[in-house]
Amino acid sequence: MVGDSILDTILADCSAAAAVPGPPSRTATRYDEAMNQPDRADLPRQDGQARHVGKRVAFFGGSFDPPHLGHMAVARAARNAFRLDTVLFAPVGTQPLKPEGSTASFEDRLVMTRLAVEGEPGFAVSIADAPKPSGSRGSPRRPPNYTIDTLEGLRAELAPDCALYCLMGADAFLGLRLWHRAAEIPFAAMLIVASRPGQPLEGLKAALSQGLTLEAAPGGNKSESGVEVREFTLVNQAGERAPFYVLPGLDVEISATEIRGQIRDSSGSRVAGRDLLPAAVRKYIAQHDLYRA
Repeated sequence: MVGDSILDTILADCSAAAAVPGPPSRTATRYDEAMNQPDRADLPRQDGQARHVGKRVAFFGGSFDPPHLGHMAVARAARNAFRLDTVLFAPVGTQPLKPEGSTASFEDRLVMTRLAVEGEPGFAVSIADAPKPSGSRGSPRRPPNYTIDTLEGLRAELAPDCALYCLMGADAFLGLRLWHRAAEIPFAAMLIVASRPGQPLEGLKAALSQGLTLEAAPGGNKSESGVEVREFTLVNQAGERAPFYVLPGLDVEISATEIRGQIRDSSGSRVAGRDLLPAAVRKYIAQHDLYRA
């Protein structure tokens, strides 16, 4: 973990990213120093005096390789449905289930994510999942970033009355049972899963970690700010219960893999990804020649 606290890594003011920045330094090891933009957000300070970050916060982790309009749609739906004060977009350093790593560097993905959320109320970028220091004995391999560790650290720094959610897409959730300490994640932060229309409930049940069961919640189907929300309850072997929310009406068929392929096969065209990427992200990719190889 980089920095003195997780909340110190929230980069909520992205106004300085309005112009496409130059290439990030490939030798930077301190992302909070090398990548930080002017920050006027309300955050915790080293003097211990807590600053206000809101009562309702959602952690939204992922590769963001690149961040696309599907990510934005999911975050907007969650923000509106749950009246979130902050959605934390957190590009991940090393994903345990993707040993081949990301296509773009962490620095590039961090800049692109900032550009994607710039100007969006309640959206912020966090380096809580920045790459960790390399392994011992000179090994170049970096330790993996585990979601449960990040959520527990974030929970410890938030105010006791702050509601913490973990937002993810259906594809990520369907692999959740393979995650590190997966059965503990819903109890570290309430899960919000953005599902496609027609996603069978049995498919969600099959994705649950061993020891977790899914129960219907009374009055579980509702609409909040025009967003359909289905509420369930997750129960573990100790009898602990945690809310579990599904957003079933998000018809978002965007794949980062397909975007990268489209850019790679576009013969240098600057319009690649026009309908899939925020304009500032598309411009950054073109200027820095990402995803061509």
